Amino acid sequence: MNKQWMLRKRPEGMPDATTWSLETNPIPTLGDGEVLVKQHYISLDPAMRGWMNDAKSYIPPVALNDVMRAGSVGQVIKANNHPVFKEGDFVSGWGGVQQYTVTDGENWYPVDASLAPLPMYIGTLGMPGMTAYFGILQEGKIKEGDVVLVSGAAGAVGSIVGQIAKIKGCTVVGIAGGPAKCDYLVNQLGFDAAIDYKSEEIYEALKRECPKGIDVYFDNVGGEILDAALSRLRMNARVVICGAISQYNNREDVRGPKNYLSLLVNRASMKGMIVFDYAADYKKAAKEMGQWLMEGKLKSKEDVYDGIEQFPETFARLFTGEKMGKLVLKVLEE
Repeated sequence: MNKQWMLRKRPEGMPDATTWSLETNPIPTLGDGEVLVKQHYISLDPAMRGWMNDAKSYIPPVALNDVMRAGSVGQVIKANNHPVFKEGDFVSGWGGVQQYTVTDGENWYPVDASLAPLPMYIGTLGMPGMTAYFGILQEGKIKEGDVVLVSGAAGAVGSIVGQIAKIKGCTVVGIAGGPAKCDYLVNQLGFDAAIDYKSEEIYEALKRECPKGIDVYFDNVGGEILDAALSRLRMNARVVICGAISQYNNREDVRGPKNYLSLLVNRASMKGMIVFDYAADYKKAAKEMGQWLMEGKLKSKEDVYDGIEQFPETFARLFTGEKMGKLVLKVLEE
């Protein structure tokens, strides 16, 4: 039998336990060319909130009464004439919030459990890491000496963005919520400075930490912090729009930037990025980041919580800030 979290309604504002229902259903019989994956870890990401909305986006919404979409990593425990995967293989893909998944293998990739812990394959070596890598290097076009500002800097994507920018010789300032996260950025990840948006006035803090302005702003939060960052842009600055977590649960209209004319004055650019556009180069990115991990230049942090039954409460940590690094749900057996 398979425990599955099904999307039951489209949330208005913050999702709660009534947004989904936990069901136990039989595991379907394998068809020819399919495999059965036993899920070990499920990735919890802010993008999941957008996938619940019935609105035009870069990916279709999760259908009502379907398993909640999520990335995952697990092990093939049964294979029926699959051309690539066999029993015992560890794989990562879109398994959803459930204990088991049956797939033909499309958009699933093999992972090596001997080279890195499995949660890392849905974190630094998975979608969040790929987002950070391509977002800051390809879209941000960083160069040595740039001043880089990162919001949501203690999260799965932001923490990697900042570290990559440091590897490339940039000055990096992170924005995070609370002294523990700010201390983590500076004293563990090597950021040059951190701003606590919960206790500091953001405009004044940016003047202090970025006195000469910002060359690249990597935005994960939107709202007031995006506005403040726009006010500090330097000539030919680049703004990368990765996410807007401060706006995802709004009951009113999304709050847009008021300071956008700074883009005009500074001949700056602001561009959105979706990691799926870079899928052809994931292996190259993972190889380089794997090398940085082995050399100690890049640190990976996964915040793991136990039990598929705890999905709604654990998912909420994305928006309450009660987590550090990559949020992961461990699938435990009874």
